[in-house]
Amino acid sequence: MRRVVDYPAYLVVRTFICVLQALRMETCQVVAALLATLFADVLKVRRTVVDDNLRLAFPEKSPHERRRIAWRMWNHLFTLVVEIAHAPRKIHETNWRNFLTLHNADTLTRLGLGDRPIVVVSAHFGNFEMAGYLLGILGFPTYTVARTIDNAYVDSFLNRFRSRTGQHMIPKDGGYDQIVEVLARGQMMSFLADQYAGSRGCWVEFFGRPASTHKAIALFALSHDAPLVVGYARRKNRPLHYDMIIQSVADPRSGEEHVASVPRLTQWYTSELERAIRAAPEQYWWIHRRWKDTRRPKQKQKQAA
Repeated sequence: MRRVVDYPAYLVVRTFICVLQALRMETCQVVAALLATLFADVLKVRRTVVDDNLRLAFPEKSPHERRRIAWRMWNHLFTLVVEIAHAPRKIHETNWRNFLTLHNADTLTRLGLGDRPIVVVSAHFGNFEMAGYLLGILGFPTYTVARTIDNAYVDSFLNRFRSRTGQHMIPKDGGYDQIVEVLARGQMMSFLADQYAGSRGCWVEFFGRPASTHKAIALFALSHDAPLVVGYARRKNRPLHYDMIIQSVADPRSGEEHVASVPRLTQWYTSELERAIRAAPEQYWWIHRRWKDTRRPKQKQKQAA
């Protein structure tokens, strides 16, 4: 029965992608804008969640400014889908310089060609799907942890895109042993590090509020002597054109304060991600609740200490 339901849904997705691939990019931008208006202003999809998140992150902004960011966020999300549809036909090993501007490329090259494992941390910011795709084109294939999509056909389709340039996917559930093997081989692991980790997560400050974050990312970096890199692919002023930014690196060998423990390293990269998001808030997913806090008062006091 699951296949009976999933396959027609997959056909709808594939048909939509085929239509996008047949359209000019300028037309796709119009479609993305229309869908953004539909979701943000007509259907008001997750409008309360988005506005609550923006109000907590940017209390100084007016309701009108928050609604504008919300619309631009939806436009960004639909443009992301358009880019996934068009990228395999447009961006290749021979022409990537026409689409990509590298920032701190020397750092990427030094770490990528070294003999130590690397932990790359990003967020649901910019085109995070294109980031792994572009790193593969540059000759730095990654292993990426991602949640398996419930629809197996859609999951397989998306993973074919992700692996097209050498990116390897590891399921979020049950992938621990694979992650350890990748790091033991001195290869590159990437994580999206901005999701709620439950009441027992590592509590850090994100936009001035407590946010639960997974402990494993910092633990992997520290236990495997792996430099932790904060990076992302931020869209420029038009689709398929990106700034590939290596924003900062935390090296366990540096002896600096922020690599002294898992909580400190987790706070460090969370603050770095916040800095990136503040620069382009419309390119961040505000549709999930990041600041859920179900801890009991005694637990809050213990973790704060």
